[in-house]
Amino acid sequence: MNNERDNTIAKYVPDRLDRDIISHLRSDGRASLSKLSDTLGIARGTVQKRLDRLIDTGTLMGFTVRVREDYEDDRVHAVMMIEVVGKSTTQVIRKLRGLPEVYSLHTTNGNWDLVANIRTSTLSEFDRVLREVRMIEGVSNSETSLLLSSV
Repeated sequence: MNNERDNTIAKYVPDRLDRDIISHLRSDGRASLSKLSDTLGIARGTVQKRLDRLIDTGTLMGFTVRVREDYEDDRVHAVMMIEVVGKSTTQVIRKLRGLPEVYSLHTTNGNWDLVANIRTSTLSEFDRVLREVRMIEGVSNSETSLLLSSV
């Protein structure tokens, strides 16, 4: 069953309407089906079917809350560059996605294979996350920078 779902996800490419729906949800994640329908000039049922498909294929992974910049000033924010050994990138990504403190994860080019945005409540939690990441099989090297202030 997972293979079928994986194949569906791999084959699905969002079209212009899907991208418009996602764009509106990025600016207002709480928009109702009726509001999206009115804004986009399409039937409410079409919006529902498109949202269902975007969620089923994994294109939309959930809905979130946006907060003002200074809301999390007391949190520890960092960027971690990660080097992966051999062909273990997929397994490393899977493990990193399982850490709730990894806010976002990106592949990149250059000397590093992955860039992780890490957020924790305290420095001791941050230290624990660094240790956990470095213990993941396939992680061969990392470099982390704390984000001190936004300018």
